Amino acid sequence: MALFLKEDDVRQVLTMSMALEAVEQVLREHALGHAVDIPRERSRIPKSALHILQGAVPTLGVIGYKAYTSARGGNRFLLYLYASELGNLEAIIEADFLGMMRTGAAGGVAAKWLSRPESSVVGLFGTGWQAQRQLEALCTVRPIKKVKVLGRDRERLRIFCEAGSARFGIEVVPAADGKETVADSDIVTTVTTSATPVVQHPWIGEGTHLNAVGSNALIRREIDEKTLRQCGLIAVDSREVAARECGDLLPLLEKGRINWGQIPELGEIIAGQAPGRSGKSQITLFESQGMAVQDLAVGAMVLARARELGLGTELPIGS
Repeated sequence: MALFLKEDDVRQVLTMSMALEAVEQVLREHALGHAVDIPRERSRIPKSALHILQGAVPTLGVIGYKAYTSARGGNRFLLYLYASELGNLEAIIEADFLGMMRTGAAGGVAAKWLSRPESSVVGLFGTGWQAQRQLEALCTVRPIKKVKVLGRDRERLRIFCEAGSARFGIEVVPAADGKETVADSDIVTTVTTSATPVVQHPWIGEGTHLNAVGSNALIRREIDEKTLRQCGLIAVDSREVAARECGDLLPLLEKGRINWGQIPELGEIIAGQAPGRSGKSQITLFESQGMAVQDLAVGAMVLARARELGLGTELPIGS
């Protein structure tokens, strides 16, 4: 029978180290042709939308999809895992926390492979639920000592900084503006819904790595064109997904100022199929759009651990 895991079950078992391991592994599998990822499809009506990501990772024994709705009442996420050989339903997992962790982990894996190993200062745009996990991932893969955070709501910003300082034992402080956020930062992460770039030329210094997380629609922009043209390496999680949704890159691609042949997937870098950072002074960028296989890999790991601990509720379906 299939197992149903609620958010509390997922939170009991899923750690950032697990998510980082799962995401890095599945990005490599995808680059090697051992995983199938189908770009997100969206069904929109005036007051809500349904979003579906599907894929398969046979090496992990899983095929499935994540479906989520967005509406005024909030977003609701469910991940469906099937056995890749037999086709039976293995689990239905509430996937809000899981999605946060896998998105944070993608940024962490990118920083592990593209930022300078000694990177210790972070500039962070955003104080929402995704920003928390981006910070956790960066602190897991790099020796972070200081984080400068920019947010629109000053009280929310204060709470975010105090909580981050207490949790990670580092200096997490508010920034006055975008320029201050970026200045002297080794890693810059943008986790916003902005329609206009929050990172502007010429703020970015040599050797900086950027993680752009929020530009997952044509109307969203986080990095301005001049900064993009400064980058010696631009990587994406999936070219197929980015070609549909990456609001940062599509204007430059349409103008012919960059082309897809210049843009590797992060998994290709991990698998040794494409070069990564070429030197300490190079500016690197990772555009994170999200992939079904990332959810499936993290979900498979969560399911295995939940079964070990006897968590979840058996459903009368799936056999």
